[in-house]
Amino acid sequence: ICLSASCSVWLAEAQTEFKRVAEENVTLPCHHRLGLLEQGSLDIEWLLHISETVQKAVITYSGGRVYDDLNEEQKGRVSFTSNFLAGDASLQIISLQSSDAGKYICKVKNAGQYEWARITLKVVEKPSKPKCWLEGELLEGKELSLQCRSASGTAPISYRWQRINEEDERAEHLPPTSRVNISNPGQVLLKNLTQMNTGLYQCIATNEAGQESCVVQVTVQHAQNIGMIAGAVCGVVVGLSLLFLVVRLTIRRKEKKRYEEEEAPNEIREDAEAPKAHLVKPSSSSSGSRSSRSGSSSTRSTANSASRSQRTLSTEATPHLTPPQYSQREMEGKEIEPKKVDYTNLMKMGATLVMVPAQSRAFQTV
Repeated sequence: ICLSASCSVWLAEAQTEFKRVAEENVTLPCHHRLGLLEQGSLDIEWLLHISETVQKAVITYSGGRVYDDLNEEQKGRVSFTSNFLAGDASLQIISLQSSDAGKYICKVKNAGQYEWARITLKVVEKPSKPKCWLEGELLEGKELSLQCRSASGTAPISYRWQRINEEDERAEHLPPTSRVNISNPGQVLLKNLTQMNTGLYQCIATNEAGQESCVVQVTVQHAQNIGMIAGAVCGVVVGLSLLFLVVRLTIRRKEKKRYEEEEAPNEIREDAEAPKAHLVKPSSSSSGSRSSRSGSSSTRSTANSASRSQRTLSTEATPHLTPPQYSQREMEGKEIEPKKVDYTNLMKMGATLVMVPAQSRAFQTV
């Protein structure tokens, strides 16, 4: 097939396919016989077909110069392997990525002649390190689910669980009570847990590119141990609550006591009664009064009738005071006036002065 009038030769190599793992290197072959014709007119071009209508240049040689920075995603990772002018225009790609996969076309043109090569590149990515976790209760008699999943990797990815002997790290079969989820091989169900299920479990994720694994620890606990732990936790909570209550009551009791102490003086000042008045009689006067009391009985009898009413009123008016004593002396059978009392001396001795109405002015109160 000739694409132009000047075309004399067109060769097409058989289509081939390459499969490589991500992060590896690959060399896509392209050999030609057009380098010996005209050195100045040789053109080499590698294209990547992303779809039927979209393609992008990978690397080219034209006008005596190599252009290897045409594709931003592959910049710095593509190159010609050897002497492309002599007939080996193979393409090398390093650190393969999943985006490098696709159909590559090598076109060589010189002096009106063309040579083509078509290669399909598949890039497979091994599973990423899977994540292992547990779902369920780690109690005797309960059920536990082992979960495993890789975030990335070329499908299909298969999962396989196994038990690891902790002494020699040897792989062992799963317990007889375990069940694998057929629709989701990354899930294994352990039924009716016992202490025999305690140990290390490993999940291996595998595809055509390789494998990765993760390990999870399973520790089955006694139900009574859980009860003891729960009881201890409840006991601690109750103890803390009681301690808080005691501290609170103590603080309130102290505040109440301080409040009562502060209010006591105010209550005394507001509610205390006035002190009662008491009549204090000097000792000398009392002895004199006793000596004269016998001699003055006749005189008092005549005076009592006149002053009884007045004394009664005076006593009722001052119920807390002792009725005053009266002293009279007779000299030579004649009644004389009572001797005047020195009020200054009485006040020094602690006597209390009582005012008497005008009707009883003939008597003195001491």
